[in-house]
Amino acid sequence: MCSEFTVVTKIKPGHADALREDLATLASGSDDAEARAALRQIGTLHDARHVIFDNGTRHLFASVFDGSWDTYIDDFGKTAIGGRFDKVFSHTEGFPGISDPKVKDWFLSQQAPAGVFVSSYPDLTVQQIWKDQRVSEAFQAVLDTPEFRAALDDPANAALLATPAFQKLMDEAAG
Repeated sequence: MCSEFTVVTKIKPGHADALREDLATLASGSDDAEARAALRQIGTLHDARHVIFDNGTRHLFASVFDGSWDTYIDDFGKTAIGGRFDKVFSHTEGFPGISDPKVKDWFLSQQAPAGVFVSSYPDLTVQQIWKDQRVSEAFQAVLDTPEFRAALDDPANAALLATPAFQKLMDEAAG
């Protein structure tokens, strides 16, 4: 379900410090609400990271996402994240801008696909992970209610409580 995307670019001469500043600003979260809303709207990004290396001459961007690469790039170009891409990649050689029709060709020319890509949850999408989190939070809230404790003590529920599935559920909730 998830794929990796890695690009290695050349930083324009004299732009390493400006790129560091822009990355630090993005990392500070000053526009975090807008970016979080865009990431939520897109709903396919697992993670992303930027690395400046080779004495400030090269930049690596790597991410893990759900779905097709074309959709991934299109989605980011349509949101506030597109502005972030423009800001960061404007410090790299040849970047045409996220809204340029040739941006995909540029990314492909900079791409360095991973020789090995391993995911701890290869069959889960971001949407499924978010759903699992919501279900877990709701279930934990139920566990903390007096009504649930009373249901555990009610002899009418003994057959349900004795099932392996219920026991597994309780074991998972405990630990």
